[in-house]
Amino acid sequence: MRHQVRFWSQGIAGVVLLLVLSTVHAESAQTLLPIPERPMAPEFVLVDADGKQHRLSDYRGNVVAINFWATWCPPCLREMPSMQRLWDRWKNKNFVILAIDVGEDDETVFRFTIELDTPLEFPLLLDREGKVVAQWPVLGLPTTFILDKQGRVVYRAVGGREWDQAEFYGPIESLLLE
Repeated sequence: MRHQVRFWSQGIAGVVLLLVLSTVHAESAQTLLPIPERPMAPEFVLVDADGKQHRLSDYRGNVVAINFWATWCPPCLREMPSMQRLWDRWKNKNFVILAIDVGEDDETVFRFTIELDTPLEFPLLLDREGKVVAQWPVLGLPTTFILDKQGRVVYRAVGGREWDQAEFYGPIESLLLE
């Protein structure tokens, strides 16, 4: 029995280490990885901290950034203010950010939001059981996907970004113009 417990704890530690290493490695590359085949994004229905339901298909006709994150993830925390600035830039131009917290409860996410220096105005959705993140090719946290107006996955970014940098404006603007 002790061997089984040690095996599982080592396995969990290995997964956590893999997530951290993939996030740290990816952070150094501040680019968006194009997804040439543009697959349809998996549908989901999640609630925000206020209990409002959000269905991905309700956002068709918009360019959508879907960000998978958690409050315990330092790169996730660092990128949130720049995501708010990105949101501010295009929120009135058919651009939406959906930040999906993975595996945490309402209270944890609420405490996180009140401790931020930058108030977040885009929806923070709750994937409490990790069912939605399991349907997406997430390699580490944070991972962000950019969808075109038809709901197809066009770009992926693994690791934290400064989203309000000029290098991200061109790809997003081109999708807004499609």
